[in-house]
Amino acid sequence: MSWPSPVRRRADAQPLARRVLGIDPGSAVTGWGVVEAAGTSLIHLAHGTVITAGTQGQAARLERIYRGLEEVIDSYNPDGVCVERVFFARNAQSALKLGQARGVAILAAARRSLAVHEYAAVEIKAAVVGYGHATKQQVQMMIASLLRLRGKLPADAADALAAAICHLHMQVLRARLIEALPRTIAPLRPRKSILP
Repeated sequence: MSWPSPVRRRADAQPLARRVLGIDPGSAVTGWGVVEAAGTSLIHLAHGTVITAGTQGQAARLERIYRGLEEVIDSYNPDGVCVERVFFARNAQSALKLGQARGVAILAAARRSLAVHEYAAVEIKAAVVGYGHATKQQVQMMIASLLRLRGKLPADAADALAAAICHLHMQVLRARLIEALPRTIAPLRPRKSILP
């Protein structure tokens, strides 16, 4: 994937993020991964997980997630953050806890004035694997291949890296579409009636 030339970019287009932090939120394990785009290459900078102890209360878990993501943001200085959009949960309690973890992740990015982008799991899998209903194992294998990683990759970190890659791909696609649009749209001409 090549990046549109900065010279050809339209003045009204948003600048492209080169370094993206992907986050796969969870109340027990939150995965994170930082990917940088350099020319046509994707470069893996780091990945990991924020693990909260099962005996802690929800407030302490959320604080641990927030502080862990703050450290990552401060260490890697991403241009943007990509968070997986929640689309379902097994039950209401799980959905509530997952939503709280997502909120904390988004807050950590917002406190650093970072743009937050959200994609559904199906979009992320389609952008990385080519199939929106890919298994976690397929995502892990593709991420390892794309980023030339060796060894076992935690599923939550792989999902976070996939989110970052998805955003890097999608922003390039959007930039190309914007470049292809005419600067002004010709006014519509009324059709001549064929009726008398």
